[in-house]
Amino acid sequence: MTDAKLKAAVLIISDTAYRDPSTDKSAHVLTDVFSTNGGDQWTLELKIILPDDIPLIQKQVMRLCDDGENMNLIITTGGTGFATRDQTPEAITPLIHRHAPGLVHGMLAASREITPFALMSRPVAAAGGDSRTLHIGVKKLEEDADIGTSKNSIHHNHDHSHTHEHGGHAVSRARTTRDERPESNDLRAGPSRRYRSSPYPMLSVEEAVQLVLAKTPQRKIIKTTVGGTLTGSVLAEDVQSKEAVPAYRASTIDGYAMFVPEDGPSPKRIFHVASVSHASPGEIPALPPGKIARITTGAPLPPGATAAVMVEDTVLRSLSDNGLEEKTPNENVREIGSDIKAGEIVLRKGEEITATGGELGLLASVGKAEVTVYQKPVVGVLSTGDEIVPYDQPGYLRSGEVRDCNRPTLMTVVQGWGFEAVDLGIAKDTPGDLEQVLREAMRKVDVIVTSGGVSMGELDLLKPTVERVIGGTIHFGRVAMKPGKPTTFATVPFKNNAGNPETRLIFSLPGNPAAAVVTLHLFVLPSLHYSSGVNPPGLPRVVVTLDQNVLLDPQRPEYHRAIVTARADGLLYAVSTGGQRSSRVGSLRSANALLCLPSLEGSLKKGQRVEALLMSRVLSS
Repeated sequence: MTDAKLKAAVLIISDTAYRDPSTDKSAHVLTDVFSTNGGDQWTLELKIILPDDIPLIQKQVMRLCDDGENMNLIITTGGTGFATRDQTPEAITPLIHRHAPGLVHGMLAASREITPFALMSRPVAAAGGDSRTLHIGVKKLEEDADIGTSKNSIHHNHDHSHTHEHGGHAVSRARTTRDERPESNDLRAGPSRRYRSSPYPMLSVEEAVQLVLAKTPQRKIIKTTVGGTLTGSVLAEDVQSKEAVPAYRASTIDGYAMFVPEDGPSPKRIFHVASVSHASPGEIPALPPGKIARITTGAPLPPGATAAVMVEDTVLRSLSDNGLEEKTPNENVREIGSDIKAGEIVLRKGEEITATGGELGLLASVGKAEVTVYQKPVVGVLSTGDEIVPYDQPGYLRSGEVRDCNRPTLMTVVQGWGFEAVDLGIAKDTPGDLEQVLREAMRKVDVIVTSGGVSMGELDLLKPTVERVIGGTIHFGRVAMKPGKPTTFATVPFKNNAGNPETRLIFSLPGNPAAAVVTLHLFVLPSLHYSSGVNPPGLPRVVVTLDQNVLLDPQRPEYHRAIVTARADGLLYAVSTGGQRSSRVGSLRSANALLCLPSLEGSLKKGQRVEALLMSRVLSS
């Protein structure tokens, strides 16, 4: 039996060292710490230099924790001071499962013995979901390495300025650089230093949707009971019947059960009624030779009967002494398993349990009390903005106030799709309030849908809060479409209460109501469908005939709210809902489709055909 050594990784967080690895000293001295003081129990597996960048730090730490690296200890050095670019604690805190405050106090106390500047550091320590431990800004190991003593106090300065010298061993670099992707406004920079144009590349709607689907987490599979709440769920495995339907030979008509020989014609004579078989549980007496049994639809055939005769094909010849009982005969039987055979697959993986009732009825008919389905994600809906007040706030609005119509509208749409919608309230335009609401939301829901705060104003805080504060990755921040250009999609790494890594999705939609609803249908719905197994995901696409001229936008493709109706000629016709300004809620009234209009000069004429995305049922004229 071999004694396996414990494995450690060191992450050097420094813009300077990332640009020039030859300037790094910490990798060399920390290597010496492990070899000198590790008691031959540790092996330093990895040394990686990263820039002071929250998403890159988080991705690297998550990979080391969760992707089979099996590190027992992760140490980062750098980025724990108060300089603008010192963001290591902010990067790690969202990933923490169990804080280790004792280690933090120990590190600060030991470092304080070396230099008072230690109190200007912000170390973080934590235990992971298993035996691994994360040490962020570990000072004790650095002190043991003679970093931070009076003769080498420049290290403690580096936590604040990142101007320290690095040297020694070259180590591996992160695989992506800051220049390869855009970055949101720095919240600390002030309005005069914010971007004058969006740094995010303009994607087409199709590119954005594909990116959403690619970043949507893998489907979760659960077992659930068969009942009304199953509507809208998609089966994650085939459903097999354990019993035959019907389970007994049953009559398909009201009439008489009788014996008909297989090698001869059915007899035509007078028969006496020996018994009665109703559609109810219980033992059925065998049919005596030459007798018949009165039978109802669905009732089991008595043993010895081979056919059932419709009552309409018989003639009453005599009655019983009390005048109530018939004494006469002729065919019609449902054989065992004639509807469903035992062991037959009745529903396939990927089939949806619809509200028409067919699938649910089928499950009930074969006695299925539980099925395996894809779990539906829970959606949280949040409005943002100092100007937003509850829609039902009594009294008149003050100047600058706007009633919150987005939140109830978006929640209604999500619930109409069959998903649970959680009300996340209204967040103010302050970084702290928005951060707190988002962090709390990630513990309640799988998908966060926000409206407002994604444009270019100094109080549009969604992008920088998601990217710079809670450690999210913004995958797109602009889409070539009208309405909805500033639509933003991000993912945030997250550990649930059990310590397991998960991903939360954030869709930040424009604040104008029409734009919010349009982008909800175009981007959020495909993600929800993908997570819950619906295929193909998103709105159904049809071809419609325009019933009026429609003006085009030469700059961006437009998703024009319209009413689609079916007419007697078998075609679908579309009319506009009127003015299409993104703030005009009325453009959504009665709308059941989005016309997919190209970006061209001029207009489309009445009678031309265009594609449309159906948001709800088609009306008939």
